[in-house]
Amino acid sequence: MTNGKVTVVARFKARPGMEETLRRELLALIDPTTAEEGCINYDLHQSADDKALFMFHENWLSREDLDDHLQMPYLQAFLARTDELLAEPAEISLWKMIS
Repeated sequence: MTNGKVTVVARFKARPGMEETLRRELLALIDPTTAEEGCINYDLHQSADDKALFMFHENWLSREDLDDHLQMPYLQAFLARTDELLAEPAEISLWKMIS
């Protein structure tokens, strides 16, 4: 299924003491990502209850655009640091709007 918009929800939990570092790293992804072709929005949220939890809510014009994003050097550089930054593996799920 490659046609149509795709929504991504990506959840990250910082290692203890790495909350601000992870916040800075995630914020640094926003400008280059929103400049990518096919990016509709790339919104970063931080939990109101737990400062270690972050979530991206993303919308892409197509799965191909998302796949291109996942290969971007700046995203690959971030992903290479996740063992250092995250307390647990990132939770990433894809969604399709139905209404």
